[in-house]
Amino acid sequence: MNKKEVTEIKKQFTPSNCAITRICGCYVDGEKEKKTELKEAFLSLPEDEMFKYFDIFRKTLSGTVGKNLLNMEFPLETEAEGGTQEFLLKLRSSRLTDDELLEQFYDKVIEAYDYGENYLILLIHAAYDIPGKSSDGSEMFDASDEVYDYILCSICPVKLSKPALSYHAEENSFHDRIRDWIVEMPDVGFLFPAFNDRSTDIHNLLYYSKNAEQLQANLAEQLLGCVLPLSAGGQKETFRALIEETLGDECEYEIVKNIHENLNELIEQNADNPEPLSLDKAEVKYLLAKSGVEEEKLENFEQQYSAAAGEHTSLLASNVADTKKFEIKTPDITIHVKPECAALVETRVIDGRNCIVIGVDDRVEINGITARTVVERNQE
Repeated sequence: MNKKEVTEIKKQFTPSNCAITRICGCYVDGEKEKKTELKEAFLSLPEDEMFKYFDIFRKTLSGTVGKNLLNMEFPLETEAEGGTQEFLLKLRSSRLTDDELLEQFYDKVIEAYDYGENYLILLIHAAYDIPGKSSDGSEMFDASDEVYDYILCSICPVKLSKPALSYHAEENSFHDRIRDWIVEMPDVGFLFPAFNDRSTDIHNLLYYSKNAEQLQANLAEQLLGCVLPLSAGGQKETFRALIEETLGDECEYEIVKNIHENLNELIEQNADNPEPLSLDKAEVKYLLAKSGVEEEKLENFEQQYSAAAGEHTSLLASNVADTKKFEIKTPDITIHVKPECAALVETRVIDGRNCIVIGVDDRVEINGITARTVVERNQE
């Protein structure tokens, strides 16, 4: 799913667009014991509660595609009888009215979810009547020919509110506030099936993780049967290691700067595309060659890439590049430069020493004080 398709589903979580038929939930304590469950027609909920649930569901589809939101494909074996994908299809087809299936789902989550405190498992079923679109992109609500039938799961920590004083209007005085158990925004969740090309795709799902570096691999693999891709941080580390291993002792400043600039240029060119820019093995190799890496250094690159990232793994440009800063570190100083101004920073040998040279105007600001960079003194 791309960001436009994610946004289209998020727009359903409002009173006027709501397509949710049913909501179910299970509250689990820190000992992995079920404390209580809920099963209701969603539209029968009080309006105030509906809005709070909408916030949770929208949050489950928030963040960056490829970082917090991960598209995952079911391995073929999970689609066979008894597989995880087949179980999710049964759950969706039941429209969350089969109590036995729900209990099995809760048990699977409790077994796989690594969390030592209280949490709430929320599960909804919805049926979205997909409007057609005209050639100019406008929606045609009378031209729908498909209903997107889906379930959304949100797993939310439940924590005790902080102690505080509160004002009691009846007594016109302050007292210790009663501490309540608060349902927080989701830690993880998933949307099944995926909404790819504005249509149902039962072979894929969208996985959400609040923390892009703690993806709950057990939950993804045991409950969903999917293998998580490299995290955003893992992709960045893999890309860094590939560059250092490829260049070796000849990992020069100018080449690394070129890679940084070329990556940012690719991201900028792709800015209007709802699909995140991904780079496969051949494209990463071309990027390095374009940035000045010699051909002989790239002779074994394909094997190095496969060993580090995987034969068919692509790296998202937004995960391996830093579009907000250009950072240079030495043991004693750190320099931050706007990416578009990276060309102002050069390396030179001055008086036999390797130096970093930054082009500046005749005035700079030092701790808020404006000062001249060059002072001409009269020589006597």
